[in-house]
Formats: sequence, structure tokens, C-alpha cells
Amino acid sequence: MEYFNELNQPVGEPLPNWEPRPHPQRITLQGRLCRLEPLTLNHAEALFNAYQLFPDDGHWTWMLRGPDKTVEEHKEWIQSVLTVNDPINYAVIDTKTNQPVGSIALMRIDANNGVMEVGHVHYSPLLAKTIIATEAQWLLMNYAFETLGYRRYEWKCNACNEPSRRSALRLGFQYEGRFRQAIVTKGHNRDTDWFSIIDKEWPDVNKALQKWLSADNFDQDGKQKQSLEDCRK
Repeated sequence: MEYFNELNQPVGEPLPNWEPRPHPQRITLQGRLCRLEPLTLNHAEALFNAYQLFPDDGHWTWMLRGPDKTVEEHKEWIQSVLTVNDPINYAVIDTKTNQPVGSIALMRIDANNGVMEVGHVHYSPLLAKTIIATEAQWLLMNYAFETLGYRRYEWKCNACNEPSRRSALRLGFQYEGRFRQAIVTKGHNRDTDWFSIIDKEWPDVNKALQKWLSADNFDQDGKQKQSLEDCRK
């Protein structure tokens, strides 16, 4: 549908009742297999040790910072983000072990326009390609759309980071385009790929994610019966 102003010029969809949305808070978000806790220094040592399970530093390649070579360096980074309003970092806790297995953040928060981004996703081998990896993402999406009422939820990544691009599409984000020469990072050019989910798309994205995450979708060995792509169809 097209909309026009009093001068017969095309304009966007009217939002007569729009109000700025609440800023996300450092709260705990509970899921079936994991929970997200506000990141603190108490998570530092276990997180650092989890990242040491990688065979090399390849997991740092597309991060904007790092690698952290010692637990003290990891603590210094956590200390630097403990009280800032943006980004808000969370530790991903495996409820079976009660240990942190990765971290994730809400960032580039624009409460006036109801827009924010999920970023700083840093999963250890204990988390990568697990059910929890998807549930952690869903917990933040659900918080953004259902609890806070945001209109747009973004995912951005280095255009060279093919695993991140695949993850975004798998989760239901729509590819929007490439910002060429967006930043310089670690002495290299970075083109940035943009993805998003908007509020009109969220109900279908949410339905598919909840269907996939349901305990009924996994056998006793934890193997999925339906892929997320199949659940979306």
C-alpha cells in the first residue's frame, strides 16, 4: 500500500501511536536449556577457559577485538563494558552445567526508533552448533520484540564471515545489502553485510524458532527431527 501526504507526495506508513521504546536492561533471560545473565567478572575465568578449547585463534578473526591471550586480558575487557549502556553484554549459561559457554550482546540501541542489533556473538566450542546456540539467539529476539516492543532487530557481520552470514539467514534474518569499506579493523578493510528482522516478520520467525526449539523436535540423542528451514516452511 502506498501512502501520500497532503501535497500528494509519497510517504512511509503512518505510525500515529508510536512512542520510544524502553532501553534494554541487564536482566536474566531464562530458556529451556540455557539462560542469559548480565556479563560480569564472575564469568571471566570460565569463559576464557571455554574459548581455550578452540585449536587456534581463528574464532577471533572477525571479532572487532582480541584475541585475549590471558584471563587477565579477558577480565580487562569485561571490566570495560560492565556499566556502559551500549552494548549490553550477556553470558550464555548452559543450565545443565551451570557454566558460561559464550557471550552475546545487544548493541547500537536506538530506543527512539525501536531499533537494535545483536552482536559481539562469541561462542565457545561448548556452544557452537548446539541447540543452546539457537535458543540464546531466540531469547534476545523475544526480549526485543515481545518484551520491549522494538520494530527492527539487526545483524551485521564482516562480509568475509560466511559462517555468520549463514547463521543470520538460518535464524530468519533478511539480507539487506553490503556497506562497502565500512570500517578498518585489525589493519584490514571490512565490508559489512546487513541483515534484519522487522516486527511484521517476527510472528512467523518466532513460530518457526519455537517449533524447532521444542523438546519434541529432538530425539533422545539430541538430533533434530526437522531443520529450522523446514520448520519455517
